Amino acid sequence: MDRWAVVGIALAVAAVVAMLIGIVVLLAKLVRVRSLLRSADVPGASKLAFWGSIIYLVCPVDLLPDPIYLDDIGFLLLALRSLKSTARQAGLIVGPQDELLRPEGPGSGSVRRKH
Repeated sequence: MDRWAVVGIALAVAAVVAMLIGIVVLLAKLVRVRSLLRSADVPGASKLAFWGSIIYLVCPVDLLPDPIYLDDIGFLLLALRSLKSTARQAGLIVGPQDELLRPEGPGSGSVRRKH
């Protein structure tokens, strides 16, 4: 193999690793935000934006071809940011790490408000 082939393979591997890291971070954010989706204190528009981005993620029609997930991830991150922003305004998120307050009781669909 010549030098340019090795460089191309190295760049492809780096891109795949970066995409996998981005997917893991995104999945962690999705798990943390699931209680906000059940909360009655979060406006429906933010929930709709989140579910719309999920539909866009699985939809076969994309702005960029499917091997490139930048548009899908971008829409989902924008929806997560909107959801967290409205939750912060409602007092459902506290701290510099944007930690969610724990649910009020077992099986509760709402999260406790900051006092």
